[in-house]
Amino acid sequence: GVAVLLALASVLLDRPMRSDTAVTGEVTLRGQVLPVGGIRDKVLAAHRAGVNHVLLPLANKRHVLEDIPAKTLRGIQVHYMR
Repeated sequence: GVAVLLALASVLLDRPMRSDTAVTGEVTLRGQVLPVGGIRDKVLAAHRAGVNHVLLPLANKRHVLEDIPAKTLRGIQVHYMR
């Protein structure tokens, strides 16, 4: 998925990923990021782990706005990928 793609890019570019970033999503062969399930649980777990940045598929934006408490989102920057 996205995590493997970012790990490969990190190695190839010799530039480490931020340690305070969590990612989820599936990548197609054409480079599009597909939506995944369990967004609420993943974001809450990232919050508990002290993660400041979360990368999510754009198609899951609705789930973030509907399912995750605003109190949890205050300390997290959510970035959406296409």
